[in-house]
Amino acid sequence: MFFVDAIELEGLGNRSYLAGGERTAVAVDPPRDIDQVLAAAARRGVRISHVVETHIHNDYVTGGLELARITGAAYLVPAAARVSFARTPVSDGDTVDIDADLTLAAVATPGHTPHHTAYVLSEAGRPVAAFTGGSLLIGTVGRPDLVEPRLTEGLARAQHASAHRLADALPDETAVLPTHGFGSFCSSAQADGDATTIGKEKAANTALTVDVDTFVAELLAGLDDVPAYYAHMGPANAAGPAPVDLTPPAPADAAEIAARLAAGEWVVDLRNRVAFAEGHLAGSFNFEADGKLATYLAWLIPWGKPVTLLAESAEQLAAAQRELVRVGIDRPAAAATGGPEQWLREGERPASFPRAGFTDLAAQDTGRIVVLDVRRDSERAAGWIEGSVHIPLHQVHRRAGEVPEGTTVWVHCAGGMRAGIAASLLAAAGRDVVAVDDSFDAAPDAGLTVVTH
Repeated sequence: MFFVDAIELEGLGNRSYLAGGERTAVAVDPPRDIDQVLAAAARRGVRISHVVETHIHNDYVTGGLELARITGAAYLVPAAARVSFARTPVSDGDTVDIDADLTLAAVATPGHTPHHTAYVLSEAGRPVAAFTGGSLLIGTVGRPDLVEPRLTEGLARAQHASAHRLADALPDETAVLPTHGFGSFCSSAQADGDATTIGKEKAANTALTVDVDTFVAELLAGLDDVPAYYAHMGPANAAGPAPVDLTPPAPADAAEIAARLAAGEWVVDLRNRVAFAEGHLAGSFNFEADGKLATYLAWLIPWGKPVTLLAESAEQLAAAQRELVRVGIDRPAAAATGGPEQWLREGERPASFPRAGFTDLAAQDTGRIVVLDVRRDSERAAGWIEGSVHIPLHQVHRRAGEVPEGTTVWVHCAGGMRAGIAASLLAAAGRDVVAVDDSFDAAPDAGLTVVTH
């Protein structure tokens, strides 16, 4: 009897998998913090005999190389992927035995990358699961524009063909187990649900329900912004990532925190946006530990800039470290726990800014304020507050000078988290801000004019 355990990476919107039988198992697209995979194998009482990658990842640093080294497993990587380390190259049609009556077959599925490979798990010759990586996702496919702009349309067409190849070759009841699609920006759209089969995808996935020209046109039109840190993930994975170090960072007292701020380093407060708005260290930025910390911090911070983390507890700090190593932010320069009372020097007072809802915004004299929309282009296209300025969150830090001076800036997004980040960036730059912590759906009911086309 086979098993498949999903390992959720909620912050990045991805899944890794451990699949096997009574004695041995395969790890698929493992995260960099491999202790999770080792713990899953220990719970099952199995040895990891194989580690496989569906592709060279663009959105996170893999733990595959280190997991294979520690376990002695064979490390299977698509043969066409250019890497700088020893591995077992995999080509279309290659098969390996995982356990008694369990085999894993490689299926070339180009589209997300030129070398993308899916893996079909079969029990006694019957396909039971397809690990589809960034190929066939739940209701969509992986985006084709992360490799090279000139390849994008060709890869989009390849995605359509690869989806059909899987659908034509596998029984309807075969489980489809993608790596992307649960919030990852590697997905061309977000998944609807968390489980699917080949049969369900045949009925609902546009890659399988429309012709290739329509599919490509719609796919390319819907592509969103690419996180800046993606440019560093592929090279790191191709070079062979180093093992992670999750030991606590060097502790920083109030004087050192102040010195790091003065030096232009990033000091990141991990507390929730409500606590941050009520009182924080002037000049610090707010990236909530419970938000998409890795995605947004890695997206916004100048790559390689030292970062000091401020956390409420050692547990919150450790969880943040784990999130950040997954995207190549390996070692915080320093850290402190507690609250502003521990992080401020004697005589210093905490900074703060107000939070509000869209009803409060509607009551303002719009001639005396600036409304700043920090949603992505695709979100704003569906409707925006009349007269608002638009700067997507990931551009706020370098475009803050475009926000009109001399006025209070009311910052909003779709739900409040990104508005909190943007408000902290602007407040650190000396602007008067109000963070709109509310659902954008409430804006019309509040009496604000929302422009739509």
